[in-house]
Amino acid sequence: MSRCFREQDVTVIEFGPSYDSLDEDTLDEIGGLLLTEAVNANPPKLVLDMSQTSLIGSTFIELMVRAWKRLKERGGTMVLCGVHPFCAEVLEITQLTRLWNMYSTRAEAINVLTTGD
Repeated sequence: MSRCFREQDVTVIEFGPSYDSLDEDTLDEIGGLLLTEAVNANPPKLVLDMSQTSLIGSTFIELMVRAWKRLKERGGTMVLCGVHPFCAEVLEITQLTRLWNMYSTRAEAINVLTTGD
């Protein structure tokens, strides 16, 4: 499943390969984790590591938008890393790349959030 941890004062959510099943229970688990961290991350900096996720659907995108809005209300930031080509294409077509920067690696994403580079 997914896991959440802190790295260099940034909250990282790593989505596991089971997300690709797109089943309702998995989406509920991921949604709960994502929305809880969007409200509780301190400081409100969130990296979504999607390196093990090769499929995303509309429900997952909705959860990402809801989390982003909650972070934004708190003056926070959310970025993505390790986005597979198919997922990147979906995010580009839906113009969500205007909301979230995407980075190749988790280290790069964390570096940007901690140093502003």
